[in-house]
Amino acid sequence: MQLQSAKQRFEKHGIKVAAISYDSPAILKDFSERHKIEFPLLGDPDSKIIGSFNVLNAEATGKNKGMAHPGFFYIDSGGVIREKYFEVKDVDRFTPNNVIGKLFPELTEEVSHNIEAPHLQLTLEQSDRDVVPGSRVSLIAEIELPPGTHVYSPEVQGYKPIQLAVKETSGIELAPVIYPSSKDIYLEAIQEHVPVFEGKFRIVQDVTVNFSPTSDIARSLISSGKTISIRGELNYQACDKTVCYPPTSVPVMWSLKVFPLDLKRSPDAIRHQ
Repeated sequence: MQLQSAKQRFEKHGIKVAAISYDSPAILKDFSERHKIEFPLLGDPDSKIIGSFNVLNAEATGKNKGMAHPGFFYIDSGGVIREKYFEVKDVDRFTPNNVIGKLFPELTEEVSHNIEAPHLQLTLEQSDRDVVPGSRVSLIAEIELPPGTHVYSPEVQGYKPIQLAVKETSGIELAPVIYPSSKDIYLEAIQEHVPVFEGKFRIVQDVTVNFSPTSDIARSLISSGKTISIRGELNYQACDKTVCYPPTSVPVMWSLKVFPLDLKRSPDAIRHQ
């Protein structure tokens, strides 16, 4: 359903969407009609295609035998796989909007707002606003520094680097923060080479929305959408050619609305046995 919502954004940039699963054509037809899916759903009941892409879940048994690890392949017009996005745990998965944002950073979902911050422009963005348990979402700090101004990158020694510090939040698992490649500059005033960021760049914090503990899982899946606020700080020290300004800490926050999973199954006659 999330892929259906993102279909138009993919196709706007020349990317066609299709999905493949170990389900039979009858199951896929039922699912497609119930959810008004408008892209091809390919049935692979023998899991031959799934196996050829090396994404067969060999640990799945019973009615789940033959299923694939969930994820995305980005294939070019010549049939070459250019990128792939798969999580370690099968209950977790990249959202389509997250994948769009990684392929085309300028196309982050239209969820953004500006934050007042000394000596730089700060815009907070996120790949998705509505998610389900298991979704992997990108939270982004888009930063633009004035000409001639820099901040130190995390690998600097002896100076205060820029740091996006997101707080641990119940129901959210944090991935390592992703910083851009730094630029080495020579500072005449201190006669040192230092790694810095200049101009416009982004810092990305991916988070995964966890399932509730076992005692709460049924309630979490059938309850109405709830909002999770994710808070943190952007810490940095901006410098120009003549002065380093005092270290600064700017509060940041993103919000996710978590909806229950779709638990409705196909009719008994066509289900996996």
